Amino acid sequence: MAGIGPISQDWEPVVIRKKAPNAAAKKDEKAVNAARRAGAEIETVKKSTAGTNKAASSSTSLNTRKLDDETENLAHERVPTELKKAIMQARMEKKLTQSQLAQMINEKPQVIQEYESGKAIPNQQIITKLERTLGAKLRGKK
Repeated sequence: MAGIGPISQDWEPVVIRKKAPNAAAKKDEKAVNAARRAGAEIETVKKSTAGTNKAASSSTSLNTRKLDDETENLAHERVPTELKKAIMQARMEKKLTQSQLAQMINEKPQVIQEYESGKAIPNQQIITKLERTLGAKLRGKK
């Protein structure tokens, strides 16, 4: 490196500054007390919804009102009487119990009980299995 030329260093000052205090730091108790000691004006504003959960509760009251105004009666479709009777008659003709029929269509005995009592929600796949196993048409013209 001896023959390259004079070595000079360029020392520029590097200035590192702190960030300006953000809004949360300005509201800090120490900062407020320091401002009071310095004689600066301090403005205090009380938020109207401070410490409450009014934003969340106001939307629920609207939803509650909508639900109260709703008059439509919503209920699941149940097994029609004709289907209940058709399943029972076809099962009796084949001399099967509810549990035997359930086993033949790979369902629980409770499913057959619900269909025959009319409490089940109609499932076309189960009705198709019943028709195939019992050898009878259970549904009307659909």
